[in-house]
Amino acid sequence: MDFLRPATWADALAAKAERPGALPLQGGTDVMVEINFDVRRPEALLDLTRVRELADWDTVGRDTAGGRLRVGAGVTYTRLIEELGDRLPGLAQASRTVGSPQIRNRGTVGGNLGAASPAGDGHPPLLAGGAEVEAESAARGVRMIPAADFFVGVKRSALEPDELIRAFWTPPASGPQYFSKIGTRNAMVIAVCSFAVALHPGERRVGTGLGSAAPTPRWATAAEEFVSGELDWAGRGPLGEAAARRFGELVTEAAAPIDDVRGTGDYRRHALAVLARRTLTWAWNDHRNAGRRAS
Repeated sequence: MDFLRPATWADALAAKAERPGALPLQGGTDVMVEINFDVRRPEALLDLTRVRELADWDTVGRDTAGGRLRVGAGVTYTRLIEELGDRLPGLAQASRTVGSPQIRNRGTVGGNLGAASPAGDGHPPLLAGGAEVEAESAARGVRMIPAADFFVGVKRSALEPDELIRAFWTPPASGPQYFSKIGTRNAMVIAVCSFAVALHPGERRVGTGLGSAAPTPRWATAAEEFVSGELDWAGRGPLGEAAARRFGELVTEAAAPIDDVRGTGDYRRHALAVLARRTLTWAWNDHRNAGRRAS
């Protein structure tokens, strides 16, 4: 197995163009496990840890209402929690559940996206928040892939063989966000199922993201449309029990879980309904309380 270690982004793109079968390596928290257990044996490893620009993040369009965060693929979970937790609270909550502190110091959301696992903890918050993935190749340049279109199968993404993930783009939270997952522990465990919710008060819209509940991470579109129309955005009235229950039911209808060693499909559906109701209730109560403080 060859080991390629470019020092610049241009060199990384050139190496990937020349060796499309080379597997990108950032933190190595997923890749090295698969190699150690002989699950994967790539022709080459493309180590991106020396590419400094991947470890940067910035706000693009900070003077406009449409300002978005651009987070490099090499920004670690620890830095995301510490530096962006106030602007991306749902993703920060998910990041806190990833492995141990040592893993969070090495692992990255960019690497999580590259692995494209249906159980990736970072994926549901990115879906709920309306993120896009910035991919680039030496031949075709940059393209932006909505998170909803990025995952195409079990551990398969929309990336072309010569493309690398450079960053993800997402609006900073405009309202409360929550992430929750079911597992044998709060962290250092693969999720039995996970769920993220994000309120977008300016659009009077709710975003969702499901993990470990289908061949790919996915939205619960019908649940979003239903509850966005049920919430009292103007008056910030309480969330009705019937609306919360129906929201949970629609979330389960969006799932297509399997039976495996971590849980049955029926259990995952039940758990998703509970997670959906709870996270929506927490988020809506935060939104109501913020309105009271503002008045």
